[in-house]
Amino acid sequence: MGTRSRFLALLSVAGLTATFVLSVAGSGAAAAESEYKPDCRDPFPVCAEVANPKEVFGNYYVGHDEPSALFYSSTPGSGNHMQYKITIPTEPAGAYSSSKGYDFQLRPAFWFGLTVCDTQSYPETMRTCTPDSDSNIVDVTKTTKAPGAAFEELQFYPPGFVRQFAGFSCDPTKWCVALNIDSLSENPITGQLLNNFCQAHILGGIEYVNFAFLTLDGTPLGKPNPLQFDPSTGGNPDNPDTFFLNQGDQATVTLQDTAHGLSTVVHDLTTGHTGSMVASAANGFGQIKFVPGKAKTCQMLPYDFHPMYSTSKRGVGVRWSAHSSNVAFSDEIGHFDFCSRIDPNSPLSSCSGNEGAPGDTEAADGDDNVCFAADQSTFYPATGCLDSNAPGFDGTSYQNRWPDGSSNNPTSVLFGGPQTGSAFDVPYPQLSFETDLPRIEAADLGGNCQRLTTGANCVNPPLTDDGSPATFYPYYSRVTSGAGCAYGIGSTLPNTINDFGGNSTAEFGPLLHSTYWTVGGHGATNQRWQNFNSGVLTNPC
Repeated sequence: MGTRSRFLALLSVAGLTATFVLSVAGSGAAAAESEYKPDCRDPFPVCAEVANPKEVFGNYYVGHDEPSALFYSSTPGSGNHMQYKITIPTEPAGAYSSSKGYDFQLRPAFWFGLTVCDTQSYPETMRTCTPDSDSNIVDVTKTTKAPGAAFEELQFYPPGFVRQFAGFSCDPTKWCVALNIDSLSENPITGQLLNNFCQAHILGGIEYVNFAFLTLDGTPLGKPNPLQFDPSTGGNPDNPDTFFLNQGDQATVTLQDTAHGLSTVVHDLTTGHTGSMVASAANGFGQIKFVPGKAKTCQMLPYDFHPMYSTSKRGVGVRWSAHSSNVAFSDEIGHFDFCSRIDPNSPLSSCSGNEGAPGDTEAADGDDNVCFAADQSTFYPATGCLDSNAPGFDGTSYQNRWPDGSSNNPTSVLFGGPQTGSAFDVPYPQLSFETDLPRIEAADLGGNCQRLTTGANCVNPPLTDDGSPATFYPYYSRVTSGAGCAYGIGSTLPNTINDFGGNSTAEFGPLLHSTYWTVGGHGATNQRWQNFNSGVLTNPC
């Protein structure tokens, strides 16, 4: 059985934690033979979207749809010291109904992102990285030497669906938060990848992940690093120290560097509770040593992950990602669709009945896998699948279930534009809206987008399995929030000041070219259409 099938066959709530326990002799020891850990080619929603998944992951990959707001500033510290104010969404009142919209249907997570140093990550050509410094900015058309980079996502998980780590919910009614740091163990200059043995023994695989829930005392629930991560501890939110947010709570989100790594703090202004996590070696965070070829070795190097840049400039971020982002907010969408019947004999827990929400059902197809029955959910009794929506964008994320002021849909997450400076009182003057639809509409994921050549057939809104435009694609609006200004995502929202065109086509704008090293090209570069991007806009918040 292949690694993907092996993971999917084990995706059940009962007995999951015991299956994925990995034993190691110590923090720097070689990995022993063990059970498989989930990797980023599987329907595993904590991973960032890479630029070249086929070259990295092989023939199968689940693309991640990430409509984002990117923020720019030339103020020193804006690349490593920022704070947001947010309002947590509220679910529809009353009994559960399959005709209502809920956050678990729309997204596995929303997140706040930032580029961080990882000297064992792509491009594997320098083993130094100066934290908080724009000296790390390089022109890939002029050099192959660049510090390794990872991407941090502070992810907020919606309530009421299947529990982590099989699903993405932590609680029937409350939100939880986790610090994720995604690295890519690839040398694009030579085309070499981390050895297969190590890939099979670490969380995330080739795109390895450090993962830690935010806790009330700042201590991880288990080892966050990819080699020692254990879902029964570090991936189990059923712990009195886990930090939770209630629906509708207001909070601040602070990301800033410290002597021993990036600090992430969420302070709930409504309850007074605080959750935190520092990405430090002392907390168990670590790199995976880059050893390519046929070696059977896997070593974790304890590491403090520091922000990479001093400022937040346009087009400067992680060179291996599909996005052009550094300081960013993003929604992770397209990972849920309803299913009327699950095949009990399928190794992929596939849907064998009809897929789709009421009024938009059809026979299940090949993207309806990793399905869960209603009685496996923590609160909302929905039967649905996570391996869905690309290249046929027809799941609930692409229906009119997004916040629009209706009582049948959830309220939007609201977030003020980030503030930097010593007192977090200096705004970021510019922003852009960006979505990586061209990357996940491309031929290597089963679509028709010509992202390597002309950009033809790259469309927004994306297409369903039937080849027609998706019913809906979410977009950002600027709204009034209390006495201040904030952004929200959905349809045009209550208290909207500017909806930036009132649809996704207008808001996310034209195709954006991005430049990458050609995999195995020994320094050659290429340009690809990876995103729709609005261009630089004035940020009023």
